[in-house]
Formats: sequence, C-alpha cells, structure tokens
Amino acid sequence: MLRCHACAYRVSGVSTQAPPAPATPSTHGPSLGRAALTIGALGVVFGDIGTSPIYTVQTIFNPEDPHPVPSTPDNVLGVISLMIWSVTLIVTLEYVTFVLRADNDGEGGILSLITLIRRRAVPGSRRTKAGLAALGIFGASLFFGDSMITPAISVLSAVEGLEVVNPSLADLTVPITAVIIVLLFLAQKFGTERVGGLFGPVMIVWFTVIGVAGIGGIVQNPEVLKALSPTYAIGFLTGHFHIAFFSMAAVVLAITGAEALYADLGHFGRPAIARAWLILVFPACLLSYLGQGALVIQDPVANLSSPFFLLVPEWARLPLVVLATAATVIASQAVITGAFSVAHQAIQLGYLPRLRIHHTSAHAIGQIYVPWINWVLMFSVLTLVVTFQSSHKLAYAFGMAVTGTITITTVLFFYLARHRWQKPAWLVYGFGSVFLLLDLLFLSANMTKLVHGAWLPVLIGISVFTVMTTWQRGRALVTARREQEEGSLREFVDALHTRRPAVVRVPGTAVFLNRGKETTPLAMRANVEHNHVLHQHAVILSIETRPVPYVPPAEQVVLDELGYADDGITHVTAYFGYMDEPDVPTALSRICGAVPEMPASLQDASYFLSTIDLEVGEDTGMPRWRKRLFVATSGITADAADYFRLPRERTVVIGSRIEV
Repeated sequence: MLRCHACAYRVSGVSTQAPPAPATPSTHGPSLGRAALTIGALGVVFGDIGTSPIYTVQTIFNPEDPHPVPSTPDNVLGVISLMIWSVTLIVTLEYVTFVLRADNDGEGGILSLITLIRRRAVPGSRRTKAGLAALGIFGASLFFGDSMITPAISVLSAVEGLEVVNPSLADLTVPITAVIIVLLFLAQKFGTERVGGLFGPVMIVWFTVIGVAGIGGIVQNPEVLKALSPTYAIGFLTGHFHIAFFSMAAVVLAITGAEALYADLGHFGRPAIARAWLILVFPACLLSYLGQGALVIQDPVANLSSPFFLLVPEWARLPLVVLATAATVIASQAVITGAFSVAHQAIQLGYLPRLRIHHTSAHAIGQIYVPWINWVLMFSVLTLVVTFQSSHKLAYAFGMAVTGTITITTVLFFYLARHRWQKPAWLVYGFGSVFLLLDLLFLSANMTKLVHGAWLPVLIGISVFTVMTTWQRGRALVTARREQEEGSLREFVDALHTRRPAVVRVPGTAVFLNRGKETTPLAMRANVEHNHVLHQHAVILSIETRPVPYVPPAEQVVLDELGYADDGITHVTAYFGYMDEPDVPTALSRICGAVPEMPASLQDASYFLSTIDLEVGEDTGMPRWRKRLFVATSGITADAADYFRLPRERTVVIGSRIEV
C-alpha cells in the first residue's frame, strides 16, 4: 500500500521534510486498472476454492466414507443444493459482502481482526478482548494446519486424474505428487514475482474449462438444475438429517479457501476480489458442481469414482489432468505464501520468535520467503501425502481446519460489528446467529470424523497455539527480568560523572537497541563497566510494532532528548507495522541532523546488540514444561542483526544470561 513519502513529520518539536524514499508500487494503484487487479486476484486468491470441484463431490459420495451418503437422485439433488447454498451464504454473503469490509488499514486476515478488537476505541473488558484474541490466535494456528493439508490434498486430487486416464498409473500417483511438492517448495526461495503474472491467465483458463465442462454435464441431465432451489437443501436437511448431517463434513470442502478471500484483502482490495468471485469463480464452480451432480444421477455407479474428470471427453482428460495440476500448484502457492504472511504478522505481534525473512520482490511488499516455515511445511506436506495416499482420506482432516477458522472469524467479525461499528443489535445478532448456526453445523459434522483424520488439524492447531502463547508469555517474563538486570537509565547516566575509573568518551556514534527509554541497555552497561568507554554520541533505540499493517515513513521515528543532551545520550523510538520490514538504518537516516544532538550521518555508527542466553529457572511464572518449550523455541530465533538489517561489519554483540 502506498504511503505519502513527502509529508512533514516532527522530531522533538522540529518539523522537517521527509527525504524521498523509493516508491513501492501499490497493487491498488490506478495504473494497474480494474482488469489487472481482477486477473491478479484470480491467480492468487481463488486457487484453493477454485480447485475444490476436483474432489468435493466424489468425497461426499465415496462408499468408503465411515458415514456414506447413498447416491440416490434425491440425495444427489439435496447435496448439490446444500453445496450451492453453503457457498452462496458463507462465501458470497458472509465473506464477500460482510467480512471483507473489516480491514485494518487495508489489510485482512484473522490477525487483523484481533488487532482491530484490541484497540482502545473498541468497547469491552480486557478479559473479553483477551479471550477473543486467544480465540483468534487459535484460528491463525489452524491456518498453519490448512497450509499443510491444502498442497497435499490439492495436488493429490489432480494427479489422481491419471487413474481415470489409465488405471495402471495408479501406483505413480503418490511419487508424482511428492516430486511436484518438493519442486514447489524448492522454488519458494526464488519468489513468485516472475511466475505470478502467469497465475491469473492460467486460472481464467481453468475456470472457463470447468464451467464449460459443467454445462456439458447439465445438458445430459437438466434435472439437476432443480438443485438451484434452496428448498432441496432445506428438505435434505430436515427430511434426511441423519444423512445430511454427515454429508456436511464433506460439503464444507466446497468453501475451502473462503478465508483466503479475507487474508489476501490487502493485496487486491475488496472490489477486485468481489468482481473476480461474482463474474467468473462463483458461476464456474456452481456449473461444475451441477454438471458432476448430473453425471452421478445419470449413472451413480460408473460416474461416482471421479465425476470431475468424467465431465470431459476421453481425449481431453489428460490435458485436464495437466491443467488441474497447474491449478492445484497455484492453489498451494497461494496458501504457502499465506503461511509466510501469517508467520510474519505473528512475529511482529510477538507471538513467534524472530525468523529469517527474505523479501523476494523489489516491488511487492507482501512477497516474502521464510525458510524455516518453508522447510517445516514441505516436510509436513510430504508426510501427509505418504501417510494418507489419497485425497478422500485427507478430506476428513481438511474440513476440520476450514470450519474451525471460519467459525472463529464469524465470532470475531460480529463482535467487531456490534462493538466497534455500533451496528443495531437485531442486525448483528440476526445475521450472526444464522451464519454461526451454519458454521457450527459444519464444525459438529466434522467432529464425527475425529478418529478418521480430523484430529490432525486439531492437533496441529493446539500445538501451534501452545507455541505461540508460550512464546508471548515467556517474552513477557524475560522482559520483566531483563528490566531488573538493566536498571534505571537515569541512575546510570548520573553515575557516569562519578564513576572511577572515569569513562572515556570516544569519537563516533553508538546505537544501542533497547526495549524502552526507562532502563539501560545491557550492552551499554557492559561497555561502560568492563571497557570504561562510551561513544561521544549514544543513541538508545527502541522498536515498537503498532497494531496496523504499515506505518508511513513520516511517522516511523520519534526522537526524545530525555534531558541527557549534555551527556550525548539520545533516545529514539522506531515504529513499524506488523507487515513492515524493520530496517533500522533506513529509519534512523530520517532523523540524522534533525537536531543538534544527532550527527548528520550514521554511516560510521556502531550498533550494539544485547543478546540473552536463556536458562530454565525456578521462578513460578510458567510451568516447567512451558519454560523448556520457550527456551527450545528461542533456538530458532534469527540473528537480530539480519532481522533489523544492521550492517554486519559495524555490529557488536554483547551477551548476558537470564533465567525464566
């Protein structure tokens, strides 16, 4: 998102003009045009939900399901109608119409909802907000499970089309899927900028093909058009609830990827996403589902195994397998990128340790690569493919991750609508209860699959949630203990004048990273106590993450004199958003020479970092097992110099030991 780089900003009462910074092209820019934004949204946002037709219908009527749905004409019409109206209500009405309006400075996603709710302007007790925030963190944790399952089930379902082309190729499904997945994750380090332009056109071809194929199936059996009436969905639920309830565990696969509409809001904006959904994606998916339903009604035995690929003539099946594989790779790419984005936000908000992050595009801020997350996802996806070996078995696990995330999003959104936007109670509770009832039906239906694989995303969610909340709590304990070790900055500065031997002030500027302006940086204290020296200009730098995606450059740095001007000590606070890249030298360059105490340039400045060696102690702040988890998690923390973009040749690291 573009920010004004030519605005005036204030530094300790001095108003100055921000220096020109390289512009970051915004995906919202008018030069791209509506068509370009819409095509881009098709290539990134809709890969997951757009490939659901490959496996949804066959999963619902799979005879190996622990709760099989008989493929009678009435059941088929009821199921197809239930799918159509679930997509209409949840995706079109809830997400596109309502949820996409809840943006945090243009950014979406469940973590954006958390930051919106926790703002002071939103009424509510601290306990309520903390509970909703914890719920949102669990939803974000479930998303990591989704990020593992989506590539596995999507690519598997596409490659399984080879079995329709030639049944003798069935044994190659898992090896081919594994090779595609390995190549996909190996390519992440190169970024998606070069191939991203191809995603949109490929998905246009994809949605056109599945829509046309669906029309072909409908022409063979127009009776399936009855499913467009909601009476068939309602009748199926009320008249055959014992069947319909269990079918909902697979019907939910039709709305997988709905959360991506919200998560990718900041990349394309609501209008482009809504246009792409309503003009192409929604009609194409409905036509495909109707066409598959028509085939199953026509021959519930022969057409049940893979109705999606059977919609096209035999000569077109192999090309469709290739196209489906390309579409599922795009779907996987989108969810992997989403995992990188969620991890980045969680790091900035303090729920994960610093991880090494590479920005793979000079133009798009959101295109990042997180190596540690990438390799964990690749190992997890390969494990799922080898363990489950078929898309219909993975479907049991997939539905639980999706329904859990959607249900949590519904709760957070309608709380926000009532308490932040002050919408009428009858409107909020009316719509909210309808959506929540539907979400809970899907969630409870997926609960019946717990022993058949649905336990997997729950386990992943609980594990990630435990790590994230433990890290947050551990950081708070370490910060409190560290402040005790650091001591008062005021007392430290006063003691400089009477210290014996006297402190030698050497030429130059030293920048000490610290958590606040009340305490003394450990590195500064160690430098004075052990080396008896301090630079002529000492800058204490605190970095804070605001609950917004991006902080404009004009508002990124604030300088405080603290009354220590005569001692050459200045405090600076650098503010970043949770989607910003924390580039410390660039941020500091904006205040060089702004006031007499600051040198005109920081090109020769030395940077001092205080690192902490953590040990499990006897304090009662956390159970011992959580302390061990916190210490273990700290082992994956990326180097602070790299994370804050500090110059290696001018960075000094001084360590200390703290017990938790």
